Amino acid sequence: MKTKTKTKIRPLGDRILVQRLDETAEQRSKGGIIIPDTAKEKPMEGKIVAAGPGHINDDGTRRNLEVKIGDRVLISKYTGTEVKIEGDEYIIMREDDVLGVIE
Repeated sequence: MKTKTKTKIRPLGDRILVQRLDETAEQRSKGGIIIPDTAKEKPMEGKIVAAGPGHINDDGTRRNLEVKIGDRVLISKYTGTEVKIEGDEYIIMREDDVLGVIE
């Protein structure tokens, strides 16, 4: 699959490039205290911005990915490898680490 984003990275195999969907609204506790970015939990929702061609099976055939570019997915908080590309943060992870697709 080709990427539909301006990033200059192409995932290999069954890896995907995910951008976490962040809530931009300022978060406050019930008591009115502003919660800093460092104390916030990482979002578990992301958008696939690039995908590899798929996994190669033991017999040499390629199994296409079940997810596609543009899918909104649920991911684990601590999965994959975080990378910063041109100021934007992404996660490179295997398709197997996706918990589900949001429809």
